[in-house]
Amino acid sequence: MKRFLILIILACLLSACAKQEKVKTTLPLETLGAETVVVTETEDTLPVVETTASISRPIPADKDFVRVCDYLPGVSQELMYATEGNFTGQVIYDFQDAYLRYGTVKKLAGVCQDLAEMGLSLKIWDGFRPVSAQFRLWEVCPDPTYVADPNVGYSSHSRGNTVDVTLVDENREELEMPTGFDDFSAKADRDYSDCTAAAANNAEILEILMEKHGFTGYAGEWWHYSDTMSYPVEREFDP
Repeated sequence: MKRFLILIILACLLSACAKQEKVKTTLPLETLGAETVVVTETEDTLPVVETTASISRPIPADKDFVRVCDYLPGVSQELMYATEGNFTGQVIYDFQDAYLRYGTVKKLAGVCQDLAEMGLSLKIWDGFRPVSAQFRLWEVCPDPTYVADPNVGYSSHSRGNTVDVTLVDENREELEMPTGFDDFSAKADRDYSDCTAAAANNAEILEILMEKHGFTGYAGEWWHYSDTMSYPVEREFDP
């Protein structure tokens, strides 16, 4: 019954998307602290939340790199490659905030708006990954099954349009998903038939909303999504 109700809510959100000409963010105010919240409408009507700390800056170009929390303060972050809590067991890069292309952040804002109506939000596990970090990953695990070989091609994370995400509730507690992060078993794919009903339901909600707002998922990792707008591999910017 619960899953049926959730699917009805998602259907309403999807139908509403086709009718709305202007959209406003509804991110939970308690996540924004005491700062004044300003909503800016972009040309493509995707909402971006900015706090008073950021409104004095000029609006970036879509290709520009921005710190996600400056524009989506309601999104949680736990960059797994900045810790030992990843499949390598080693720290791969030393920055704590996720960075993405501004155009990709605008699309994530739409996802956040829909999730907020369900009392949910996103948690980012990985965003932009510098080329140097990709070489570091390859050094630790030189296996193309798990890591893109930077000598022949780069991870889409190095384009700044790819994000590893999961869902969290109003207390920022992670929802049950098919697996944890960096799980390379069959359960991590998008089949969802080999996990619990709750995990399948949550993964499907994430997938539906990410695709609705312009992302495509990697078949082997339920948490991995890339913006349909591609950008060049970034070889100079490093947070």
